[in-house]
Amino acid sequence: MKELIRVEEVGKYYGTRDNVVRAVDRISFTVCEGEFTGIMGASGSGKTTLLNLLATVDRVTCGHIFYGTEDITTLKEEEQARFRKQNLGFIFQEFNLLDTLTIQENIALALSLTRHSPAEIRTRTQEMMERLGISEWKDKFPYQVSGGQRQRCACARALINCPKLVLADEPTGALDSHASRKLLETMTAMNRDMGATILMVTHDAFSASYCRRILFLKDGGIFHELYRGGKSRKEFLEEILDVLSLTGGDPDAE
Repeated sequence: MKELIRVEEVGKYYGTRDNVVRAVDRISFTVCEGEFTGIMGASGSGKTTLLNLLATVDRVTCGHIFYGTEDITTLKEEEQARFRKQNLGFIFQEFNLLDTLTIQENIALALSLTRHSPAEIRTRTQEMMERLGISEWKDKFPYQVSGGQRQRCACARALINCPKLVLADEPTGALDSHASRKLLETMTAMNRDMGATILMVTHDAFSASYCRRILFLKDGGIFHELYRGGKSRKEFLEEILDVLSLTGGDPDAE
């Protein structure tokens, strides 16, 4: 598979010389196109900091992050904003939808910001809603649908501009078990059927078992890595729980 992201000796440090906190400590890894990768670890292990560095909302202290041949660690603030708009899709725990817009309008908004014609916006928005099975809610407002339905709308919004990478930050954190399962099945379909490259931060072993590969962080570094390969999701879940018991994560997470 073609390499999409290359992280080289990336560090993010806070504090003074005498009291340094190494939130991310010289991490290196790659992500290929079409991968569904999870990032796990105990609280304070560096998961969210790493995601923020990959999203260009925070700057590295040292090292480099490449998207293809572009080193995003050298971009200026205006260039970072353009990079995010052109290359990244985001799925957040709290949905981040606008309550004054319908489900359809929330999804279409991302296209309207990139100067597409009204006809193209309507066509692409309708196609995306159909692919993710949310067309029946298109005229409802976010507060009129369930949390799981709002999160599937957020998935559609993240994909509508065909981003190179979708970054998901604890996307099931605000959902019940049924809605979580539906969302994870949706994300699996995004990855399998639409070729979306997904990087998901989660503390939840059940959610992580839907990934094809997992990076486990501990004290700001990569502690372990798992590939699902030909294992069933249940077998993969058991492996994840075994590793979490060693990293300080929650081995009883569901």
